[in-house]
Amino acid sequence: MTDLKGELASLRIDRDRPARSPWRWPLLLLVPVLILLAAFYTVRARDTLRAAEVQTASATLSSGGSAAAGSPVLAASGYLVARRKAVVSAKIQGRLAELRVEEGSRVREGQLIARLESSDYEAQVRRAAASLERAQADLAENERQARVARGLAAEKITSQDSLDAAESRVRLAQAALSQARADLSYAEAQLANTRILAPFTGTVVKKMAEVGESVAPIPPGVNLSTSSGAVVALADLDTLEVEVDVSESNVARLLPDQPAEVTVEAFPDRKYRAVLRQVIPTADRTKATVQVKVTILDKDAQLRPEMSAKVQFLEPKRETAASSVVAAPVVTVPAGAVAQRDGKPVVFEVAGGHARQLGIVAGPERQGQVVVKEGLRGTETLVVRPPDTLKDGDAVRIKG
Repeated sequence: MTDLKGELASLRIDRDRPARSPWRWPLLLLVPVLILLAAFYTVRARDTLRAAEVQTASATLSSGGSAAAGSPVLAASGYLVARRKAVVSAKIQGRLAELRVEEGSRVREGQLIARLESSDYEAQVRRAAASLERAQADLAENERQARVARGLAAEKITSQDSLDAAESRVRLAQAALSQARADLSYAEAQLANTRILAPFTGTVVKKMAEVGESVAPIPPGVNLSTSSGAVVALADLDTLEVEVDVSESNVARLLPDQPAEVTVEAFPDRKYRAVLRQVIPTADRTKATVQVKVTILDKDAQLRPEMSAKVQFLEPKRETAASSVVAAPVVTVPAGAVAQRDGKPVVFEVAGGHARQLGIVAGPERQGQVVVKEGLRGTETLVVRPPDTLKDGDAVRIKG
């Protein structure tokens, strides 16, 4: 009986004892996996925070090894100026008695522009003319006396000394006559200087004196706006051209007779054909620029001196051996994507969140784009303006 109770007791279920969960061991195996994932994302988040933020641009693959004819090469700003211009003043000082032109008047070479008061000079001419007549009369009288003296000397009536004296008076009269003629020429020249004539055919762009004002000779190289004593400023508008300042680093990109387009701020919708005329053979050390002169080929009456103008230099036309030849494709990148490392040009390609340094062979730069001769395929995404601290393999993230 006792054994039966013991066996029954061993078969009794202990309801106070906690039951074991069937998920215990799977959960324990999942803990290391979660720890590894947490560590991975922690490292990745730290790398993301440490990655440099960069701006990118794409390399471009285009056909043709150089810019097409007529495409812009370089832009510069300047002013319209007349190649032939002058400040017209009197050759002598005097008071302006007559002015025959106004601003905008068209004058011909040698045309009378103005006249000074000339009564004093006219009197000097009359006086010099009278002195000339007297000198001519004295010479005639002395020549007559010399002829008489020669006749008397031939007949041994007068001495040789008397003849020499008569001939000496003739020579003195001839010298006096020459002096009188010179005085008359000088007086006539002074009278002619009271007439102010146009030195060349052109247009009066500024009137600088009025009737009754005193004018005087003006030295060369004066400023049109500050030349006190001048009469008018004259310019040949048929010789209008553009003077622009080009940076020293860009002068080498200009070629003789290079085509260009000119626009003026007064008429922004109008474009004028132009051509490079001259590159001044000296630089301005204060501005690090070189002055360039551009001739306008199809100028019109709307253009005025001193107008602000912009010049767009164009790629010149090139003769090809055969029109059917297809130019090799080229790769171009923004100029800001090219950096220098150890004195060599490089770019940084963004791939997989990291920057990959690529060496290139750089060609010419046009309009902010650098031609890459070797090193790129034309499909890369590149870092623009890479910082000096950026190295190959550094983590980066793209702005935006």
